Amino acid sequence: MPQVLEFKLPDLGEGLTEAEIVRWLVAVGDVVEVDQPVVEVETAKAMVEVPCPYGGVVTARFGEEGTELPVGAPLITVAVGSGTAPEPGPTAVDAAPSGSGNVLVGYGTDHSRQARRRRVRPAGGGAVAAPATLVAPAAPVAPVVVPVVAPVVAEAPGGPVAVISPLVRKLARDNGIDLRTLRGSGPQGLILRADVEAALRPVAVAPAAAPAPVDAGRGERIPLKGLRGAVAEKLSRSRREIPEATCWVDADATELMAARAAMNAVDGPKISVLALLARICTAALAKYPELNSTVDLAANEIVRLPAVHLGFAAQTDRGLMVPVVRDAHTRSPESLSAEFARLTELARTGKLTPGDLTGGTFTLNNYGVFGVDGSTPIINHPEAAMLGVGRIVPKPWVHGGELAVRKVVQLSLTFDHRVCDGGTAGGFLRFVADCVENPAVLLRGL
Repeated sequence: MPQVLEFKLPDLGEGLTEAEIVRWLVAVGDVVEVDQPVVEVETAKAMVEVPCPYGGVVTARFGEEGTELPVGAPLITVAVGSGTAPEPGPTAVDAAPSGSGNVLVGYGTDHSRQARRRRVRPAGGGAVAAPATLVAPAAPVAPVVVPVVAPVVAEAPGGPVAVISPLVRKLARDNGIDLRTLRGSGPQGLILRADVEAALRPVAVAPAAAPAPVDAGRGERIPLKGLRGAVAEKLSRSRREIPEATCWVDADATELMAARAAMNAVDGPKISVLALLARICTAALAKYPELNSTVDLAANEIVRLPAVHLGFAAQTDRGLMVPVVRDAHTRSPESLSAEFARLTELARTGKLTPGDLTGGTFTLNNYGVFGVDGSTPIINHPEAAMLGVGRIVPKPWVHGGELAVRKVVQLSLTFDHRVCDGGTAGGFLRFVADCVENPAVLLRGL
């Protein structure tokens, strides 16, 4: 007799508590193998495929595409046993079975592996009862009935509250919202994050002579969730918590561009402008370590970080992402170029893991690729600073006492005023500008 096992949305790591179903890779009635990806989900940090630790026949799916599920919610049920597929070990829910080599969600899972499936009967959707007989590779499987799973109800003083997500409970608690006063819009009255956010929106009281309100039904409504919602929350938190200030300077990048051309004239991998700017940043952070830090509000302390994990802004079809180059301070321009190219390609194809997008200590933002000269970037919380780089274009410039046309770039530094004062920030930015104008300055620190 087969055994029906429930596979739940696993812990995605990095503090993530929920994910949105983007695309099902299997249907009810499909035969799946151990470690076969069964669903593609989008977290607040990345798009990842979730491999199932069971081998057998899919008997039910929970959640339609576009549904947001919390960690621990059921994803699928699989009939496992004789005549279906290999059965995993007893710890399969938490990790891949012995001999698998893969782990769940973005920490070693092979994103390039194509989902393989065997069609047994027409696909079904949602949480449904399994067919009377499931045809398997070797022998028929006995009838299996899968119950519909009701939402988990959290107990609270004064009665139960229909809420399942820890993130929803935390959002309500942090903003003083009593969940018992809300009416959930989810299945069976489940309270969703959107319900709490709706309760947080201020209600404007119009004066008596105010014009008639605009029809709320007009205009396109785009849900602020997934990656876009995560970016919005992070930027809002940065502005709420960090007293930021910005300083900027124009620099003559003619010599930097000439140095890059000389490097690329010899055989070997090409060096990008971003890699040279990154190398300048790591040298500047070694000179001004205050800007490679974070603020621990709980301990009321500034934490200076020993390694530079350099984030860089990458625009993708899914929105703005900030991949992180680990230990950038130990890398050469050639190594930095290769790593920037690798992470940028992963970002464009949606294959960055949560680990690729977290742990940054300083961010380099090259908004010059959009054809703009300047900006006042918002700090990538919980970091302490971000260097912005505008476009490099020919401009009139006084060089050697005479007016000349030079390649000029505007550099801007947004910094957390809690970790340093203007003198430190100005010194950092001036050092960066000096290296851009005269790359030989870097030789002093090598």
